[in-house]
Amino acid sequence: MSGTSRIQDKFLELDSKNEKALIMYAVVGYPNEKDTLAVIRGLIKGGADIIELGFPFSDPLADGLVIQNASMLSLDKGTNLGQFFRLVRKIRQESNIPLVLMTYTNILYHQNYEKFFKEIKNAGIDGVITPDMTIEESKEYLKAARSNAIDTIFLVSPNTDKKRLGRIIRQTTGFLYLVAVYGTTGVQNKIQQYTIDALRNTKKIVDRKIPVGIGFGISTPEDVGHFIKQGADAVIIGSALIKLVEKTPTSKLEKTVTEFTKKLKSTTKII
Repeated sequence: MSGTSRIQDKFLELDSKNEKALIMYAVVGYPNEKDTLAVIRGLIKGGADIIELGFPFSDPLADGLVIQNASMLSLDKGTNLGQFFRLVRKIRQESNIPLVLMTYTNILYHQNYEKFFKEIKNAGIDGVITPDMTIEESKEYLKAARSNAIDTIFLVSPNTDKKRLGRIIRQTTGFLYLVAVYGTTGVQNKIQQYTIDALRNTKKIVDRKIPVGIGFGISTPEDVGHFIKQGADAVIIGSALIKLVEKTPTSKLEKTVTEFTKKLKSTTKII
């Protein structure tokens, strides 16, 4: 695997340091436009390796209540693509951290795939996750992403069969996103054995062709450390961060997010 994007280069850099990736998810425009930037700065200072920027959508099928509520609040405050591009450009003035847009196909489709990918590339986005994009319907999407050198990160679940998994791996760049639990995102009380089995099985089939990240329901440094020990190349945290943002006063947001991220990142080193 040769590094051709910020995401791929980040995994190569982490490999050389014997570390795995901490990927953090934030909702654009939540709790508001200004505070989103404070959250991002906290994530970067805390040592996050990759940041997923969730652009809110009115019908977020893959998201649990925590992210749904944050998305609805963001939309109620008028978050739009103009604000998203403004945020990405501000981040890019301060940091070279890999940035991934996570949103739903409808938003891309209505903009025209080619035009949209060109715009996000120019702004500084490195990869895209669209949970509702199926491999069967991805031809134009993939073509536009590739012509603009955007990584396409696809999701697989614990019950994705071997044949389909193989097809998805062939179209995935950046990293493969393994959904840890059946259902939507959200904080879970315990790690399920089927999740560990799915991670091991997916890693075996992937056979080091691409990094495997695991997300949905992961919330503590202990969870992160556990999945790293089980072979995950990256661990993705979303709902736990949003819950923290929800209860933190604006004046303490950046500092609180920095401390939270540092604790999570401290468990990603391979001992």
